[in-house]
Amino acid sequence: MNPLSRLLALPQSEKQERGLLYTPAEIAQQPATWHTTHRLFKEARPELVRFLEQAHAERWTIYLVGAGTSDYIGRAIEHLLRRCWGCEVSTVASTDLLTNRDDLVIPDRDYLWISFSRSGDSPEGVAVLEQALASSPRIRHLVVSCNANGRMVKLARESKNCFAMLLDAAVNDRSLAMTSSFTNMVVFGQELARLWEKESFEPTLDRMTAAAEYVLEEGSQLAYSLARQSYQRACFVGAGALSATARESALKLLELTSGGIQTMYETTLGLRHGPMSSLNTETLLTGFLSTDARRRKYDADLLSEIRAKQAVRTIVSIGGNDAAADYSLHCAAFDAIEDAYRPAVDVIFSQMLGLFSSIERGLKPDTPSPNGLISRVVEKFAIYA
Repeated sequence: MNPLSRLLALPQSEKQERGLLYTPAEIAQQPATWHTTHRLFKEARPELVRFLEQAHAERWTIYLVGAGTSDYIGRAIEHLLRRCWGCEVSTVASTDLLTNRDDLVIPDRDYLWISFSRSGDSPEGVAVLEQALASSPRIRHLVVSCNANGRMVKLARESKNCFAMLLDAAVNDRSLAMTSSFTNMVVFGQELARLWEKESFEPTLDRMTAAAEYVLEEGSQLAYSLARQSYQRACFVGAGALSATARESALKLLELTSGGIQTMYETTLGLRHGPMSSLNTETLLTGFLSTDARRRKYDADLLSEIRAKQAVRTIVSIGGNDAAADYSLHCAAFDAIEDAYRPAVDVIFSQMLGLFSSIERGLKPDTPSPNGLISRVVEKFAIYA
């Protein structure tokens, strides 16, 4: 039995006491729930097509909107959506839209804002949606959420130029850290990118599922072992869509250890431009290796350079075997998945690393912030017009 399965097999009373009621199960359920999201997408597809066909696609400027992990959903699908839809696509955090809306929204331009929010109740997400609905009739909104009772879903259902896409309640994660909600909204975004294509998404989803099941089995062993080695820092790197995986990985480990492990992320080529100076012998470095042969050369060169400089204690490669890595997590299924579809798979390793590191530090993974500095949904704060 792998370490994740051992947690799942604990008595309910022990899970309750140790703060393990939700996080392990929400990590483990991901491949199965992706298929539920696929079914929901297929059911909603005719309505989505009708909604989006009314919006003059040739004039779209698309903003992918969210905060924190939900912002990283946009970053994970941005390149794919731009390539598939052939229009301008930018990831713009709701935190930035709230403070700098006039700098980011051009008057008299047609926009589609695709907003991602697990709860649909984040203060920034609700505020920017309310403000846009009140003042910008040329902005259309697609709200993707996991909570039927969230304010953003209700606003979308009550307003013109809006469409609310609700995912299954099972992925409305009840733990503080978003895990299955993140990957399921990513999968929805990937399917949305291929909305106009006749080719079925199912073969891609099957390959993602196979790779994810491998990560859950073998990756849990590796994550458990690494968590017991008491790293003080962790760095995650990747290129393209995998840079979003690096961002989310750094946040998961930081959240779940309540800052006990200081984390950072960078792009493969960006690390050399200053951030490499933060690496030391207390650092665990994880590289997400591209499936693309050309991009993988850049990934491999960076890991080799870090190894030659002895800049970190341990190097892990995900998605490929690399000679410079101390540990590699890879199976044949990875080789058949384009980078654009990798984030939901690769991030599972980092989620488990955060889970086991949280336990190792005596925290409760479901509520890993003992001083209450952060919470499942950001607390309300003053909104200024």
